[in-house]
Amino acid sequence: MRDHADLLAMNERSLAQQAAVRRATFSPAETKALRPFSIWEISSFMFDIAADTLRKKLTDDPSLPQGHVEDDGRQRWFTLDEINELRRRVRLRGKSLLPERPAGRAMRVAVSNFKGGVGKTVVAQHFANAAALDGYRVLVIDFDPQATLTHSMGLTEVKEWNTVWGIMCRDLCREADRIAASFDDPDDCPYPSSDELPEAVQSIGAQRVQDFIQKTCWPTIDIIPSCANAAFVEFASAQYRALHKAWSFFGCVARYLDELPDDQYDIIIFDCPPAIGYQSLNAAFAADILYIPSGPGYWEYDSTTSYLGQLGDALADISEGYQGLAEDAGIALPKRFADVRLLMTRFESANPLHTAMMGAFRNVFGADVCANPIEMTRAVEQSGRFQMSVYEQDYRTMTRDTWKRARQSFDRAYMELKDTVLAAWRAESGAGKG
Repeated sequence: MRDHADLLAMNERSLAQQAAVRRATFSPAETKALRPFSIWEISSFMFDIAADTLRKKLTDDPSLPQGHVEDDGRQRWFTLDEINELRRRVRLRGKSLLPERPAGRAMRVAVSNFKGGVGKTVVAQHFANAAALDGYRVLVIDFDPQATLTHSMGLTEVKEWNTVWGIMCRDLCREADRIAASFDDPDDCPYPSSDELPEAVQSIGAQRVQDFIQKTCWPTIDIIPSCANAAFVEFASAQYRALHKAWSFFGCVARYLDELPDDQYDIIIFDCPPAIGYQSLNAAFAADILYIPSGPGYWEYDSTTSYLGQLGDALADISEGYQGLAEDAGIALPKRFADVRLLMTRFESANPLHTAMMGAFRNVFGADVCANPIEMTRAVEQSGRFQMSVYEQDYRTMTRDTWKRARQSFDRAYMELKDTVLAAWRAESGAGKG
């Protein structure tokens, strides 16, 4: 006979092996490093200028970052920090190379769906990388206990109290005390204060807002990571909700992000788990824009349909059942998104089934379907296999056309995301001025 002790022992063995595999995935120093970028990449894909124009700018102003020249002297390579300095200092035809950044806080995008394997993490990772190469400061939040996004960002050792679970514990402590203080006599409060919560929750609740944010191998991408041990967050959250029935559990991450300085980040991207639960609901309530990736098959279509229905039902139930509590906690109900988009992934234009399913999606969802799907290419396959985005892959490891095709597919999808984000951002910024 076997019990929970056996399961925990198996878990420990698996985690040890898992850590070894992840270390082998990265460099011998066990630290993932971001590669440099060539003048060809910078001029063609980032600044949209002729390479000779960029070279002349560098020659005319030796104080600008000059990059690193290979031993053969044929190519010049730049770090992302150097590229961002060029963005700040170089003007072309009188225009800045910095991306548009409306006033206000960072815009938040949740990448979410039921179905596993539809590319949620691939999309979140590539959007974060593309935004960073576009000059934005990015925060990614990994809500998924599989922690694939966390590992792809170079983090291999994460403690569960540094994940979204820790943010929820911190929020429970703060909300418990806020609710208790709302009574003239705290003894009249029928709910526990923070010092009456479990000790584990209290210890995590003492963390500061910046304690959950960690650096990645990208200088302008930070992460709130996940880990396998955070899988119990759904069970723990149900327990905490039972302990404190006035806790608006779905608003934890939104309240947390509202504490960050408006100008700390430009774009925040959530990678959500394949389920409707405490974490995915927190992501939904914190998000301005909902991005739903779906593969080009019937089962993905079926799963997307179920996801939309169940998420809609869950948000409706919260709107009806938590109206008063949410208002007291500063959360507006019903939850409203600035936009909802559906993105086709693993798409092959020459595949009749894929084109038929794209037609079906557009017939049902109309303009909510993104015009630019993520195409399936060899470079995309490798990005999942080696936990490296197309942007991180060195184009010299494959034919340039193969790499270029994959990059352009993600670039088109990212530009569509950027247009969606900027439209919502401008509207929000304009409303704030009014």
